[in-house]
Amino acid sequence: MTKNYQKAYEILAEQLEEQGINVSNVLEALKKQHIETPSWGYANSGTRFKAFAWPGAAVTTREKLADAAMVHKMTGIAPSVALHIPWDKPEDGDYKAMRQFAEELGIKLGAINPNVFQDDEYKLGSFGNPDPSIQARALEHVLECCEIMKQTNSKDLSIWFADGTNFAGQDDLHARKQRMEANLKKVYSHLPSGSRMLIEYKFFEPTFYSTDIPDWGTSYAFCLKLGPQAYVLVDLGHHPAGTNIEQIVAFLLDEGKLGGFHLNNRKYADDDLMVGSINPFELFLIYCELTSAALGNEEPSHSTALNVAYMLDQCHNIEGKIAPIIQSVTNCQEAYAKALIVPRAKLAAAQKAGEVLEAHTLIMDAYRTDVRPLLAKAREEMGVPIDPIAAYKASGYEEKIRKERGIASTSGGYQ
Repeated sequence: MTKNYQKAYEILAEQLEEQGINVSNVLEALKKQHIETPSWGYANSGTRFKAFAWPGAAVTTREKLADAAMVHKMTGIAPSVALHIPWDKPEDGDYKAMRQFAEELGIKLGAINPNVFQDDEYKLGSFGNPDPSIQARALEHVLECCEIMKQTNSKDLSIWFADGTNFAGQDDLHARKQRMEANLKKVYSHLPSGSRMLIEYKFFEPTFYSTDIPDWGTSYAFCLKLGPQAYVLVDLGHHPAGTNIEQIVAFLLDEGKLGGFHLNNRKYADDDLMVGSINPFELFLIYCELTSAALGNEEPSHSTALNVAYMLDQCHNIEGKIAPIIQSVTNCQEAYAKALIVPRAKLAAAQKAGEVLEAHTLIMDAYRTDVRPLLAKAREEMGVPIDPIAAYKASGYEEKIRKERGIASTSGGYQ
Protein backbone atom coordinates (compact mmCIF):
# COMPACT_ATOMS: atom_id res chain seq x y z
CA MET A 1 0.00 0.00 0.00
CA THR A 2 1.29 3.43 -0.88
CA LYS A 3 1.92 5.94 1.90
CA ASN A 4 -0.99 8.07 0.71
CA TYR A 5 -3.42 5.18 0.91
CA GLN A 6 -2.01 4.05 4.25
CA LYS A 7 -2.47 7.46 5.84
CA ALA A 8 -5.96 7.83 4.39
CA TYR A 9 -6.87 4.37 5.65
CA GLU A 10 -5.66 5.14 9.18
CA ILE A 11 -7.77 8.32 9.27
CA LEU A 12 -10.86 6.54 7.92
CA ALA A 13 -10.44 3.57 10.25
CA GLU A 14 -10.24 5.88 13.27
CA GLN A 15 -13.39 7.72 12.19
CA LEU A 16 -15.28 4.46 11.68
CA GLU A 17 -14.19 3.04 15.03
CA GLU A 18 -15.50 6.21 16.71
CA GLN A 19 -18.88 5.47 15.13
CA GLY A 20 -18.86 1.97 16.55
CA ILE A 21 -17.85 0.22 13.32
CA ASN A 22 -15.49 -2.73 13.74
CA VAL A 23 -13.08 -2.12 10.87
CA SER A 24 -11.49 -5.56 11.14
CA ASN A 25 -14.90 -7.16 10.57
CA VAL A 26 -15.49 -4.91 7.58
CA LEU A 27 -12.19 -5.93 6.03
CA GLU A 28 -12.91 -9.61 6.56
CA ALA A 29 -16.33 -9.25 4.93
CA LEU A 30 -14.81 -7.45 1.93
CA LYS A 31 -12.24 -10.21 1.47
CA LYS A 32 -15.02 -12.83 1.42
CA GLN A 33 -17.09 -11.04 -1.24
CA HIS A 34 -17.79 -13.12 -4.36
CA ILE A 35 -18.89 -11.78 -7.74
CA GLU A 36 -19.44 -14.31 -10.53
CA THR A 37 -18.57 -13.10 -14.02
CA PRO A 38 -20.42 -14.20 -17.19
CA SER A 39 -18.65 -16.09 -19.95
CA TRP A 40 -20.64 -14.13 -22.54
CA GLY A 41 -19.37 -10.83 -21.15
CA TYR A 42 -15.91 -11.58 -22.52
CA ALA A 43 -17.09 -12.15 -26.09
CA ASN A 44 -18.23 -9.76 -28.81
CA SER A 45 -21.79 -8.58 -28.39
CA GLY A 46 -23.95 -5.69 -29.46
CA THR A 47 -27.36 -4.19 -29.91
CA ARG A 48 -29.90 -5.34 -32.47
CA PHE A 49 -28.38 -2.74 -34.80
CA LYS A 50 -24.69 -3.55 -34.65
CA ALA A 51 -22.01 -5.59 -32.88
CA PHE A 52 -18.66 -3.80 -32.77
CA ALA A 53 -15.83 -6.34 -32.76
CA TRP A 54 -13.23 -5.70 -30.05
CA PRO A 55 -9.61 -6.66 -30.76
CA GLY A 56 -8.72 -9.64 -28.63
CA ALA A 57 -12.28 -10.41 -27.52
CA ALA A 58 -12.67 -14.07 -26.53
CA VAL A 59 -14.02 -16.48 -29.13
CA THR A 60 -13.68 -19.85 -27.42
CA THR A 61 -14.79 -20.73 -23.92
CA ARG A 62 -11.18 -21.46 -23.02
CA GLU A 63 -10.36 -17.85 -23.90
CA LYS A 64 -13.31 -16.64 -21.85
CA LEU A 65 -12.11 -18.63 -18.86
CA ALA A 66 -8.58 -17.27 -19.27
CA ASP A 67 -9.97 -13.72 -19.30
CA ALA A 68 -12.07 -14.47 -16.23
CA ALA A 69 -8.98 -15.75 -14.46
CA MET A 70 -7.29 -12.41 -15.20
CA VAL A 71 -10.25 -10.55 -13.65
CA HIS A 72 -9.96 -12.70 -10.54
CA LYS A 73 -6.20 -12.12 -10.43
CA MET A 74 -6.77 -8.36 -10.51
CA THR A 75 -9.66 -8.27 -7.99
CA GLY A 76 -9.40 -11.37 -5.81
CA ILE A 77 -13.19 -11.70 -5.53
CA ALA A 78 -14.30 -13.10 -8.91
CA PRO A 79 -13.46 -16.81 -8.59
CA SER A 80 -16.27 -18.30 -10.69
CA VAL A 81 -17.68 -18.02 -14.21
CA ALA A 82 -21.28 -18.54 -15.32
CA LEU A 83 -21.74 -20.61 -18.47
CA HIS A 84 -24.35 -20.24 -21.21
CA ILE A 85 -25.38 -23.42 -23.01
CA PRO A 86 -24.98 -24.08 -25.93
CA TRP A 87 -22.67 -21.05 -26.33
CA ASP A 88 -20.15 -22.74 -24.02
CA LYS A 89 -20.82 -26.32 -25.03
CA PRO A 90 -17.59 -28.30 -25.68
CA GLU A 91 -17.45 -29.99 -29.06
CA ASP A 92 -16.49 -33.30 -27.45
CA GLY A 93 -19.00 -32.90 -24.62
CA ASP A 94 -16.26 -33.16 -21.99
CA TYR A 95 -17.41 -30.76 -19.28
CA LYS A 96 -15.11 -32.38 -16.75
CA ALA A 97 -12.13 -31.33 -18.88
CA MET A 98 -13.56 -27.80 -19.00
CA ARG A 99 -13.92 -27.82 -15.23
CA GLN A 100 -10.35 -29.03 -14.82
CA PHE A 101 -9.09 -26.32 -17.19
CA ALA A 102 -10.86 -23.66 -15.12
CA GLU A 103 -9.44 -25.04 -11.89
CA GLU A 104 -5.94 -24.97 -13.34
CA LEU A 105 -6.48 -21.26 -13.97
CA GLY A 106 -7.48 -20.76 -10.34
CA ILE A 107 -11.22 -20.34 -10.92
CA LYS A 108 -14.29 -22.58 -11.06
CA LEU A 109 -17.43 -23.00 -13.15
CA GLY A 110 -20.57 -21.36 -11.80
CA ALA A 111 -24.23 -21.12 -12.75
CA ILE A 112 -25.52 -22.91 -15.82
CA ASN A 113 -27.75 -20.78 -18.07
CA PRO A 114 -29.91 -22.60 -20.64
CA ASN A 115 -30.65 -20.88 -23.96
CA VAL A 116 -34.29 -21.26 -25.01
CA PHE A 117 -34.65 -18.00 -26.92
CA GLN A 118 -32.17 -17.96 -29.79
CA ASP A 119 -33.35 -20.65 -32.22
CA ASP A 120 -35.98 -19.98 -34.88
CA GLU A 121 -38.29 -22.56 -33.31
CA TYR A 122 -38.67 -20.31 -30.26
CA LYS A 123 -40.26 -17.46 -32.22
CA LEU A 124 -43.50 -17.99 -30.28
CA GLY A 125 -41.81 -19.03 -27.05
CA SER A 126 -40.31 -22.12 -25.44
CA PHE A 127 -42.08 -23.48 -22.35
CA GLY A 128 -45.05 -21.23 -23.15
CA ASN A 129 -45.16 -22.09 -26.86
CA PRO A 130 -48.54 -23.36 -28.12
CA ASP A 131 -46.75 -26.17 -30.01
CA PRO A 132 -46.16 -29.17 -27.69
CA SER A 133 -43.20 -30.36 -29.77
CA ILE A 134 -41.36 -27.07 -29.25
CA GLN A 135 -42.14 -27.17 -25.54
CA ALA A 136 -40.63 -30.66 -25.50
CA ARG A 137 -37.52 -29.43 -27.32
CA ALA A 138 -37.02 -26.63 -24.79
CA LEU A 139 -37.59 -29.00 -21.91
CA GLU A 140 -35.05 -31.46 -23.28
CA HIS A 141 -32.44 -28.70 -23.45
CA VAL A 142 -33.06 -27.49 -19.88
CA LEU A 143 -32.93 -31.07 -18.58
CA GLU A 144 -29.63 -31.45 -20.44
CA CYS A 145 -28.40 -28.43 -18.50
CA CYS A 146 -29.38 -30.17 -15.25
CA GLU A 147 -27.10 -33.03 -16.26
CA ILE A 148 -24.34 -30.59 -17.18
CA MET A 149 -24.55 -29.18 -13.65
CA LYS A 150 -23.47 -32.54 -12.27
CA GLN A 151 -20.36 -32.56 -14.47
CA THR A 152 -19.39 -28.96 -13.75
CA ASN A 153 -20.22 -29.07 -10.02
CA SER A 154 -22.56 -26.13 -10.58
CA LYS A 155 -25.07 -25.39 -7.84
CA ASP A 156 -27.38 -23.01 -9.69
CA LEU A 157 -29.58 -23.44 -12.76
CA SER A 158 -30.29 -19.87 -13.85
CA ILE A 159 -33.30 -19.66 -16.16
CA TRP A 160 -34.59 -16.72 -18.20
CA PHE A 161 -37.41 -16.99 -20.72
CA ALA A 162 -38.02 -14.63 -23.64
CA ASP A 163 -41.52 -16.13 -23.84
CA GLY A 164 -44.47 -13.82 -24.40
CA THR A 165 -46.67 -12.26 -27.06
CA ASN A 166 -46.53 -9.16 -29.24
CA PHE A 167 -50.24 -8.68 -29.89
CA ALA A 168 -53.51 -8.89 -28.01
CA GLY A 169 -55.27 -12.13 -28.89
CA GLN A 170 -52.07 -13.73 -30.20
CA ASP A 171 -52.35 -16.54 -27.63
CA ASP A 172 -54.34 -17.60 -24.58
CA LEU A 173 -52.66 -15.98 -21.56
CA HIS A 174 -54.16 -18.52 -19.13
CA ALA A 175 -52.85 -21.39 -21.23
CA ARG A 176 -49.39 -19.85 -21.46
CA LYS A 177 -49.21 -19.59 -17.68
CA GLN A 178 -50.26 -23.21 -17.29
CA ARG A 179 -47.71 -24.43 -19.85
CA MET A 180 -44.93 -22.53 -18.16
CA GLU A 181 -45.85 -23.89 -14.74
CA ALA A 182 -46.14 -27.48 -15.96
CA ASN A 183 -42.72 -27.42 -17.64
CA LEU A 184 -41.03 -25.72 -14.70
CA LYS A 185 -42.32 -28.54 -12.48
CA LYS A 186 -40.73 -31.09 -14.79
CA VAL A 187 -37.38 -29.28 -14.59
CA TYR A 188 -37.63 -28.95 -10.82
CA SER A 189 -38.06 -32.69 -10.44
CA HIS A 190 -34.73 -33.23 -12.27
CA LEU A 191 -32.61 -30.73 -10.30
CA PRO A 192 -29.41 -32.28 -8.96
CA SER A 193 -29.34 -32.84 -5.22
CA GLY A 194 -28.31 -29.75 -3.30
CA SER A 195 -28.76 -27.42 -6.29
CA ARG A 196 -31.14 -24.53 -6.89
CA MET A 197 -33.35 -23.26 -9.67
CA LEU A 198 -33.14 -19.47 -10.04
CA ILE A 199 -36.11 -18.08 -11.98
CA GLU A 200 -35.52 -14.72 -13.64
CA TYR A 201 -38.25 -12.30 -14.70
CA LYS A 202 -38.48 -9.42 -17.17
CA PHE A 203 -41.35 -7.02 -17.68
CA PHE A 204 -40.88 -6.61 -21.45
CA GLU A 205 -38.56 -7.38 -24.37
CA PRO A 206 -38.20 -9.13 -26.73
CA THR A 207 -42.00 -9.39 -26.68
CA PHE A 208 -43.98 -6.20 -26.11
CA TYR A 209 -47.61 -7.06 -25.32
CA SER A 210 -47.14 -9.70 -22.64
CA THR A 211 -44.25 -11.56 -21.01
CA ASP A 212 -44.87 -14.98 -19.46
CA ILE A 213 -42.80 -14.20 -16.34
CA PRO A 214 -43.10 -10.40 -16.24
CA ASP A 215 -42.25 -9.54 -12.63
CA TRP A 216 -40.84 -10.74 -9.32
CA GLY A 217 -44.31 -11.62 -8.03
CA THR A 218 -44.89 -14.08 -10.86
CA SER A 219 -41.48 -15.65 -10.33
CA TYR A 220 -42.14 -15.78 -6.57
CA ALA A 221 -45.50 -17.48 -7.09
CA PHE A 222 -43.93 -20.15 -9.30
CA CYS A 223 -41.15 -20.68 -6.73
CA LEU A 224 -43.67 -21.20 -3.92
CA LYS A 225 -45.44 -23.86 -5.96
CA LEU A 226 -42.22 -25.58 -7.01
CA GLY A 227 -40.61 -26.00 -3.61
CA PRO A 228 -37.58 -25.14 -1.43
CA GLN A 229 -35.02 -25.46 -4.23
CA ALA A 230 -36.65 -22.70 -6.31
CA TYR A 231 -35.66 -19.06 -5.84
CA VAL A 232 -36.21 -15.70 -7.52
CA LEU A 233 -33.38 -14.16 -9.53
CA VAL A 234 -33.36 -10.35 -9.71
CA ASP A 235 -31.84 -8.73 -12.81
CA LEU A 236 -31.36 -5.03 -12.06
CA GLY A 237 -32.30 -4.05 -15.60
CA HIS A 238 -35.59 -5.97 -15.76
CA HIS A 239 -37.89 -3.41 -14.13
CA PRO A 240 -39.99 -0.43 -15.21
CA ALA A 241 -38.43 2.97 -14.55
CA GLY A 242 -38.79 4.06 -10.94
CA THR A 243 -39.14 0.57 -9.46
CA ASN A 244 -37.88 0.32 -5.89
CA ILE A 245 -35.63 -2.71 -6.37
CA GLU A 246 -34.25 -2.57 -2.84
CA GLN A 247 -37.77 -3.02 -1.48
CA ILE A 248 -38.21 -6.11 -3.67
CA VAL A 249 -34.90 -7.39 -2.29
CA ALA A 250 -36.05 -6.82 1.28
CA PHE A 251 -39.35 -8.63 0.67
CA LEU A 252 -37.72 -11.66 -0.95
CA LEU A 253 -35.07 -11.85 1.77
CA ASP A 254 -37.77 -11.87 4.43
CA GLU A 255 -39.63 -14.60 2.53
CA GLY A 256 -36.46 -16.67 2.14
CA LYS A 257 -36.84 -16.65 -1.64
CA LEU A 258 -34.06 -14.40 -2.94
CA GLY A 259 -31.71 -16.64 -4.89
CA GLY A 260 -29.42 -14.30 -6.74
CA PHE A 261 -28.75 -11.28 -8.91
CA HIS A 262 -27.83 -10.49 -12.45
CA LEU A 263 -25.95 -7.29 -11.78
CA ASN A 264 -25.96 -4.53 -14.39
CA ASN A 265 -27.39 -1.03 -14.83
CA ARG A 266 -30.09 0.59 -16.93
CA LYS A 267 -31.06 4.05 -18.13
CA TYR A 268 -34.07 3.29 -20.33
CA ALA A 269 -34.75 -0.43 -20.67
CA ASP A 270 -32.64 -3.57 -20.25
CA ASP A 271 -29.48 -1.71 -21.25
CA ASP A 272 -27.07 -4.21 -19.62
CA LEU A 273 -24.64 -1.42 -18.78
CA MET A 274 -21.88 -1.79 -16.18
CA VAL A 275 -23.34 -2.20 -12.71
CA GLY A 276 -23.11 1.00 -10.70
CA SER A 277 -22.40 3.12 -13.77
CA ILE A 278 -25.78 4.86 -14.04
CA ASN A 279 -27.29 4.62 -10.56
CA PRO A 280 -24.63 3.80 -7.95
CA PHE A 281 -26.95 4.96 -5.15
CA GLU A 282 -29.46 2.24 -6.06
CA LEU A 283 -26.70 -0.39 -5.96
CA PHE A 284 -25.64 0.87 -2.53
CA LEU A 285 -29.21 0.70 -1.18
CA ILE A 286 -29.58 -2.85 -2.49
CA TYR A 287 -26.38 -3.82 -0.71
CA CYS A 288 -27.68 -2.11 2.44
CA GLU A 289 -30.68 -4.47 2.51
CA LEU A 290 -28.50 -7.50 1.83
CA THR A 291 -25.90 -6.53 4.41
CA SER A 292 -28.50 -5.75 7.06
CA ALA A 293 -30.03 -9.20 6.63
CA ALA A 294 -26.65 -10.96 6.55
CA LEU A 295 -25.50 -9.23 9.76
CA GLY A 296 -28.77 -9.95 11.54
CA ASN A 297 -29.91 -13.21 13.06
CA GLU A 298 -33.54 -13.45 12.03
CA GLU A 299 -34.58 -16.41 9.88
CA PRO A 300 -35.17 -16.76 7.01
CA SER A 301 -33.65 -13.41 5.99
CA HIS A 302 -30.26 -14.14 7.55
CA SER A 303 -29.69 -17.56 6.01
CA THR A 304 -31.06 -16.40 2.67
CA ALA A 305 -28.74 -13.37 2.56
CA LEU A 306 -25.74 -15.62 3.19
CA ASN A 307 -26.57 -17.74 0.13
CA VAL A 308 -27.32 -15.10 -2.48
CA ALA A 309 -25.54 -15.58 -5.82
CA TYR A 310 -24.05 -12.36 -7.19
CA MET A 311 -23.56 -12.65 -10.95
CA LEU A 312 -22.76 -9.98 -13.54
CA ASP A 313 -24.93 -10.00 -16.66
CA GLN A 314 -23.68 -7.24 -18.93
CA CYS A 315 -23.28 -6.48 -22.61
CA HIS A 316 -20.04 -4.61 -23.34
CA ASN A 317 -20.58 -3.09 -26.76
CA ILE A 318 -18.09 -0.24 -27.11
CA GLU A 319 -16.02 -0.12 -23.92
CA GLY A 320 -13.95 -3.28 -24.25
CA LYS A 321 -14.42 -6.51 -22.35
CA ILE A 322 -12.06 -7.31 -19.49
CA ALA A 323 -11.45 -3.82 -18.08
CA PRO A 324 -15.20 -3.06 -17.87
CA ILE A 325 -15.79 -6.32 -16.01
CA ILE A 326 -13.01 -5.42 -13.57
CA GLN A 327 -14.64 -1.99 -13.17
CA SER A 328 -18.00 -3.64 -12.48
CA VAL A 329 -16.51 -5.90 -9.82
CA THR A 330 -14.86 -2.92 -8.11
CA ASN A 331 -18.15 -1.00 -8.27
CA CYS A 332 -19.74 -3.86 -6.34
CA GLN A 333 -16.89 -3.76 -3.85
CA GLU A 334 -17.41 -0.06 -3.28
CA ALA A 335 -21.17 -0.40 -2.81
CA TYR A 336 -20.67 -3.27 -0.39
CA ALA A 337 -18.01 -1.41 1.58
CA LYS A 338 -20.32 1.59 2.00
CA ALA A 339 -23.15 -0.69 3.12
CA LEU A 340 -20.86 -2.31 5.69
CA ILE A 341 -20.03 1.03 7.35
CA VAL A 342 -23.63 2.08 7.96
CA PRO A 343 -23.90 2.58 11.76
CA ARG A 344 -26.76 0.13 12.16
CA ALA A 345 -27.36 0.58 15.89
CA LYS A 346 -27.72 4.35 15.46
CA LEU A 347 -29.85 3.85 12.36
CA ALA A 348 -32.20 1.43 14.13
CA ALA A 349 -32.58 3.84 17.06
CA ALA A 350 -33.38 6.75 14.75
CA GLN A 351 -35.89 4.65 12.83
CA LYS A 352 -37.59 3.46 16.01
CA ALA A 353 -37.80 7.03 17.34
CA GLY A 354 -39.27 8.27 14.06
CA GLU A 355 -36.30 10.57 13.46
CA VAL A 356 -36.73 10.74 9.71
CA LEU A 357 -33.99 13.19 8.81
CA GLU A 358 -31.45 11.63 11.17
CA ALA A 359 -32.04 8.15 9.74
CA HIS A 360 -31.74 9.44 6.20
CA THR A 361 -28.57 11.38 7.07
CA LEU A 362 -26.92 8.27 8.50
CA ILE A 363 -27.53 6.45 5.23
CA MET A 364 -26.32 9.38 3.14
CA ASP A 365 -23.17 9.84 5.24
CA ALA A 366 -22.20 6.21 4.59
CA TYR A 367 -22.91 6.60 0.89
CA ARG A 368 -20.81 9.77 0.63
CA THR A 369 -17.84 8.21 2.45
CA ASP A 370 -14.74 7.69 0.31
CA VAL A 371 -14.11 3.98 0.97
CA ARG A 372 -11.23 3.63 -1.48
CA PRO A 373 -8.62 3.54 1.33
CA LEU A 374 -10.63 0.75 2.96
CA LEU A 375 -10.73 -1.20 -0.31
CA ALA A 376 -7.01 -0.60 -0.82
CA LYS A 377 -6.32 -2.12 2.59
CA ALA A 378 -8.50 -5.15 1.87
CA ARG A 379 -6.81 -5.70 -1.49
CA GLU A 380 -3.38 -5.40 0.07
CA GLU A 381 -4.28 -8.06 2.61
CA MET A 382 -5.60 -10.30 -0.20
CA GLY A 383 -2.39 -9.86 -2.18
CA VAL A 384 -4.09 -8.30 -5.22
CA PRO A 385 -3.45 -4.91 -6.86
CA ILE A 386 -4.60 -1.86 -4.93
CA ASP A 387 -5.77 -0.29 -8.20
CA PRO A 388 -7.12 -3.21 -10.30
CA ILE A 389 -7.76 -1.20 -13.47
CA ALA A 390 -4.31 0.42 -13.46
CA ALA A 391 -2.70 -2.95 -12.76
CA TYR A 392 -4.60 -4.55 -15.63
CA LYS A 393 -3.55 -1.83 -18.05
CA ALA A 394 0.07 -2.25 -16.95
CA SER A 395 -0.02 -6.06 -17.18
CA GLY A 396 0.26 -6.18 -20.97
CA TYR A 397 -2.53 -8.76 -21.10
CA GLU A 398 -4.69 -6.66 -23.42
CA GLU A 399 -1.87 -6.25 -25.94
CA LYS A 400 -1.06 -9.96 -25.69
CA ILE A 401 -4.56 -11.21 -26.48
CA ARG A 402 -5.00 -8.67 -29.26
CA LYS A 403 -1.90 -10.01 -30.95
CA GLU A 404 -2.78 -13.66 -30.37
CA ARG A 405 -6.50 -13.56 -31.09
CA GLY A 406 -6.94 -10.72 -33.55
CA ILE A 407 -10.43 -9.47 -34.33
CA ALA A 408 -13.34 -11.92 -34.54
CA SER A 409 -16.98 -11.18 -35.24
CA THR A 410 -18.36 -14.23 -33.40
CA SER A 411 -18.17 -15.57 -29.88
CA GLY A 412 -17.63 -19.21 -30.87
CA GLY A 413 -17.61 -22.02 -28.32
CA TYR A 414 -15.37 -24.17 -26.17
CA GLN A 415 -12.20 -25.34 -27.91
